[in-house]
Amino acid sequence: MTEHIRPYDVAADALFLDFDGTLVDLAPQPEEIVVPPELITLLQRIQQESDGALAIVSGRPLDQLDFFLAPLRLPAAGVHGAERRTADGRILQQPVPDVHHLRERLLPLVESHPGLQLELKRGALALHYRHAAHLEQRCVETMMDALRHEPGFTLLHGKMVVEAKPHINKGDAVAAFLHEAPFRGRRPVFIGDDVTDEAGFAIAQGEVFGGFGIKIGAGPSQALQRLADPAAVLDLLRQSVEVRSTPG
Repeated sequence: MTEHIRPYDVAADALFLDFDGTLVDLAPQPEEIVVPPELITLLQRIQQESDGALAIVSGRPLDQLDFFLAPLRLPAAGVHGAERRTADGRILQQPVPDVHHLRERLLPLVESHPGLQLELKRGALALHYRHAAHLEQRCVETMMDALRHEPGFTLLHGKMVVEAKPHINKGDAVAAFLHEAPFRGRRPVFIGDDVTDEAGFAIAQGEVFGGFGIKIGAGPSQALQRLADPAAVLDLLRQSVEVRSTPG
């Protein structure tokens, strides 16, 4: 599935990376993902050589990203942009709806099916059914019904998960970064694997910023480029810093 990829220029571009399914392989449970040892070194090097124009844009909360990417504390957007750490370390939080009433509406389904997992985030709630794929339609219908009673959320149907999140998306987070140093004035490159990343592709590839997106894996996407899996992303990052290091 790997296709010709337009070169990512560490010195001139701004790089935005999704996490699960992009930098790391998906796991049966969100806490079971494995971070390739080389990834931390590559991200640290890209951060240095790009003058800091590197950010993680994920559905995970910032504290989880920091845990898995320790000791790095990169600019990042968590919970699809509901919380964001700027390059100078400021934490910006968007107003989000209360998820506790929504959680109460979903608990009966989760408690009656051990294969389901409910993940509570700040202003968002994810219902994972990776261990109970046969319940996909039931999960979607239950979430849709719950959201009819709980305004303020957007429904997202991702890879083995259905999520209620605030009316904020990854594209908003990318656009905010691109108006700030050190991202301002650089061509954005957004890499992601899921439906939640389409908003990031749209911003990166729009007329305002003139960049491009790279879709990871199969499935329809507006991204201009495509790679097969997280291993291919690791190769791309490795090649990018190797090109930078090669004498002219």
